[in-house]
Amino acid sequence: MTRICGNASEFAHSALHGYSLVHRDLVRMVRGGVVRAKPGRAGKVAVVVGGGSGHYPAFNGYVGTGFADAAVAGDIFASPSTQAIYSVARRAERGGGVILGFGNYAGDVLNFGIAAERLRREGIDTRLLATTDDVASADVGDMARRRGIAGDMTVFRIVGAAAEAGLDLDAVEAVGLRANSQTRTFGVAFEGCTLPGEADLLFHVPKNRMALGLGVHGEPGIDEQDIPPPAQLAHVLLDRILAELPADAPRRVAIVLNGLGSTKHEELFVLWEALAPLLAQAGLTVIAPLVGEYVTSLDMAGCSLTMTWLDEELERYWRAPVETAVLRHAGITGEPDATDSVMEHEPPVVYAQAATPAGQRGGLCVAQTMARLAQALAAAEGELGRIDAVAGDGDHGQGMARGSAAAAQAARQAASAHAGAATVLAAAADAWADRAGGTSGALWGEGLRAFSTALDDVSVPDAPQLVHGARYAMERIMQLGRAQVGDKTLMDALVPFVETLERECDRGCALRDAWQAAADAAQKAADGTRDLLPRMGRARTHGTRSLGHPDAGALSMALCLRVVGEGLPSVEPVPAAIRPMEHMSGQNPVLDAFRP
Repeated sequence: MTRICGNASEFAHSALHGYSLVHRDLVRMVRGGVVRAKPGRAGKVAVVVGGGSGHYPAFNGYVGTGFADAAVAGDIFASPSTQAIYSVARRAERGGGVILGFGNYAGDVLNFGIAAERLRREGIDTRLLATTDDVASADVGDMARRRGIAGDMTVFRIVGAAAEAGLDLDAVEAVGLRANSQTRTFGVAFEGCTLPGEADLLFHVPKNRMALGLGVHGEPGIDEQDIPPPAQLAHVLLDRILAELPADAPRRVAIVLNGLGSTKHEELFVLWEALAPLLAQAGLTVIAPLVGEYVTSLDMAGCSLTMTWLDEELERYWRAPVETAVLRHAGITGEPDATDSVMEHEPPVVYAQAATPAGQRGGLCVAQTMARLAQALAAAEGELGRIDAVAGDGDHGQGMARGSAAAAQAARQAASAHAGAATVLAAAADAWADRAGGTSGALWGEGLRAFSTALDDVSVPDAPQLVHGARYAMERIMQLGRAQVGDKTLMDALVPFVETLERECDRGCALRDAWQAAADAAQKAADGTRDLLPRMGRARTHGTRSLGHPDAGALSMALCLRVVGEGLPSVEPVPAAIRPMEHMSGQNPVLDAFRP
């Protein structure tokens, strides 16, 4: 919904005025719209575009050199009045005639048409250009009834560049009609939009569903289906357009992947990653693609794909220099990069093979453990994220799931190369840190790497190695994160785990039983963090807000420790000669490497 609104009836006017104040280098506000701050040369064809407000950057953002000379703005989703269109066009006219560009909607057709008649009666040659790019709004044999949606961007951009190049009115009109006939758009909506001042959406899309063939005036789509993965969504959008691509059409195309108001650019880039290979497979060369918001519908969630197939002349105008609020670039020259991928391919990792069968079995044990961790953290992702969102940024579940999945894959690869336990765990540690990112990823990666130094590549990890590894991991994480018990972090679970594990093993308890007791202590301590105030990390800035809620990092640590314990075989008690408490009376060799 619109939260910064003021008087809803004045919303469109206020937005227009604010826009003109921000972009005073480009536009000047006039009654009903904006005109170029620096008018085009005398004798130039004036390109005047417009429609209802609520679609920014259409249409005000299109005004500037190489695009439109003026834009007319109606109220939200409402055609501008005849008088407004007439008045703005009169101010923009430079002696070469006027092109009035708008989407093919009844109100726009009527008002722009009447305004054109008035202008002609005054001796101003005026042509109408109604965009009809929406493939969902009518059959291909009835294109005159189709709506104009995001195709406004490509059609008006090409028309504006043609006018800027000095073509006369007949030639600019011909370019515009050809561009429109060679433009197609298809879109989907994940949720409707809200009119300023209203509390509810104009239409609703069921959860995890999307509407197909939406309009940009709050109209619902023509069908519904489940929201698919990006690769399938790319097919949904592109296939409908390719179905109308003539066999003899040019294979050089302008593409606009357009967000409708609340679909983030990052989402569009993910979708573009899926679209790019499909366009190449279709034999299409994409010229200067645009990915972003170009024709929106207030706060609608959704996106659309526009394609204009370009002949030599249309391509020249698509590449031409432009300076507007929405698009600024010098002339685009050269051919698109034909490289399939810009990613650098990492050389395959070569792992040292364990010299003994026991070492290879040890590597497999570690890989199996990492796989169980990844499975458990994937299942807990949503809950960990929900808990983290109380006093953090809500990404802990995702980070742990990403990190553990990468670690499991790296461990599997290393074990498949017959690497030993130390090597497999070190590979998993690096993958975890690299993929999880953030503070948590770094701490987990370093903790696991420290743990790996207690193992070797010639045997299956035994009880003393595992107990020592837990101590190494704890001390390394404490050294890096500087957190202590009571700070409401993962240390609140890890420290009691290590201390309990060492104490139970020192008493002669079997490792599996000791580990279970230690995991229980970790879980109890993690649950107890609900009574703590955070003193470290992002959560510390939220103070009492987190009181009554456990720490997500402590909970995920306790979960992982429990999962590891469930996979431990039954083993003999730890030999007294190498019990961990005796070993820990000396120095930690992992930390020695980091001390000055």
